[in-house]
Amino acid sequence: MRTQRRTGKGDRGNYSGKHRSHGLHFLALTDEKGRLIWISAARPGRTHDNTAVRHEHILAHLRAVGLGALADLGFRGLDNNIHDPVIVTGYAATRTHKLTPGQKEANRVLAVGRAPVEHGFAHLKNWRILAKLRADSAHATQLLRALLVLKNLEGNR
Repeated sequence: MRTQRRTGKGDRGNYSGKHRSHGLHFLALTDEKGRLIWISAARPGRTHDNTAVRHEHILAHLRAVGLGALADLGFRGLDNNIHDPVIVTGYAATRTHKLTPGQKEANRVLAVGRAPVEHGFAHLKNWRILAKLRADSAHATQLLRALLVLKNLEGNR
């Protein structure tokens, strides 16, 4: 999530070279209809998805309650349990390895399942206060969790 840059050298950790902007990284879990259930603590923008999942111990929590998650290709290589995966990701093609028709169909099915989830993330990013955020990650975490409560209250009306 993009934020405004704070002045000084203290904000360099929030710079993402991939997106070429300052921001914060957080993970969110939604249900199958796209309603937000949980938001992780905000981390610097340079944090990779897999690193954030490992720090939050999401795989262990999902296994403990018997749930799974559909994820994008940013989470590839996270779950090494081939027979009982907790996080399901799509297949990626390379220059030398083209996808088979079965893999393409699996990616289509996964995209259909993830579409409502992406809508849930889009609704969270529509809060304008997050684009003007200049606080550190601890304050941003409190703000994100408060927005989660407000979003759930709005959705229950």
